[in-house]
Amino acid sequence: MGDVLISEGAYTQELMVLHQGVVKVTGRLDGDQAALMDIKIEGDVVGEVAAMDLGTRSATVTACGDVVATVVPSHELLPFLRSNPEAELAFKRVIGGRLRRSDRWRLDFGRYSVPVRLARVLVELALSHGKPGRNAVRIDVNLSQSEFAALVGSKTNTVQKILAQLRADGLISTGERQTFVYDLAGLRQVAQFSAPSRSGTSRSPH
Repeated sequence: MGDVLISEGAYTQELMVLHQGVVKVTGRLDGDQAALMDIKIEGDVVGEVAAMDLGTRSATVTACGDVVATVVPSHELLPFLRSNPEAELAFKRVIGGRLRRSDRWRLDFGRYSVPVRLARVLVELALSHGKPGRNAVRIDVNLSQSEFAALVGSKTNTVQKILAQLRADGLISTGERQTFVYDLAGLRQVAQFSAPSRSGTSRSPH
């Protein structure tokens, strides 16, 4: 955990396709403070901006555990996209979504406390990678407490205490690298989101 896959400012243009694991994307703010810009899991790509414009890396990508990825050189990626218009359009949409998320993460990291940042990560993962059940949403991203800590820029023991409080409040349950959200609306309140983007789950005493 903690291996840097891509360094901000580096002159490399390869794209990486994640097959296993979780990475965090961070960028430097004023005073060299690192800000969380995005979270990527298996099936996502990283390094797409530099691979397209052949410029320097705009962010640092750090592994939050074991990661398996395929490296695609830009000299192979660009000809493929030029010869496949549908793939090129889908790729551009990926870049657009990535930029929107990055802007939001960057603002959140500097503005909010660790409990709010952690709640926002949980809401984001529940909405983007959650599997709805009868009374809970199962987050289909296997994260340890140390990996959650790496994502929100905090210490593991701090994250352990916050997760314990969220469990005590009946919002989530954790165990064996699995996380279930039982009250998405309540979790959104902790995350200080103004309005839900989709229906929350019912609260469970489990």
